[in-house]
Amino acid sequence: MIMSEQSVARAIDLTKHITGPGIDLTILNGLDLEVRAGEALAILGASGSGKSTLLGLLAGLDRPSSGEVWLCGQRLDALDEDERAVLRAGRVGFVFQNFQLLPTLTAYENVLLPLELTGSAAAEERAAEAIERVGLSARARHYPRQLSGGEQQRVAIARAYATSPQILFADEPTGNLDQATGQGIIELLFELRREQGTALVLVTHDFELAAHCDRRLRLNNGHLEPLG
Repeated sequence: MIMSEQSVARAIDLTKHITGPGIDLTILNGLDLEVRAGEALAILGASGSGKSTLLGLLAGLDRPSSGEVWLCGQRLDALDEDERAVLRAGRVGFVFQNFQLLPTLTAYENVLLPLELTGSAAAEERAAEAIERVGLSARARHYPRQLSGGEQQRVAIARAYATSPQILFADEPTGNLDQATGQGIIELLFELRREQGTALVLVTHDFELAAHCDRRLRLNNGHLEPLG
């Protein structure tokens, strides 16, 4: 089954099963999901329900036990690891709970790196604009260790959106932030998403954060259930 033109990501009969010494666990069980271009989708669920596992499978960071995953028009299981990385470059953005900035690069350099790797035109100018857009021009030459948690997440958001991706995956983006800082990050994340028309898949346990999305699903017993 090929994705429709309106889809940017799709899972078909997706199953993830883990076995090993003393382990026999089905995390996802025949799950179906379509992410439409430009939509914001929240995936909620209890801790350990498999939300991050699903995100990793949709992004091609992990392989399913069975089923199909399509991303940006290509079937991921038909690609090797290097080919999946090439597919993600410039088309897929990530924002994580623990920021995942490179500690030896400045804020500006962290944003510049993916632009350079994808051969973006005017990469330096675009990186500077992205840093300015998240309000950190004065901190652009600082290293992650010199930034607060909220500032690091702003850098991560600038990095994610700098390449104008088709889809952005966010895994508990406010999980390590206090409520006031987290609220600012939420507003920035969705403001940039509206400006660029990027599809957003947001994994969270926070109903307030999920309320900003167009659609909400709960992951329960390996299946997705619609929420109001």
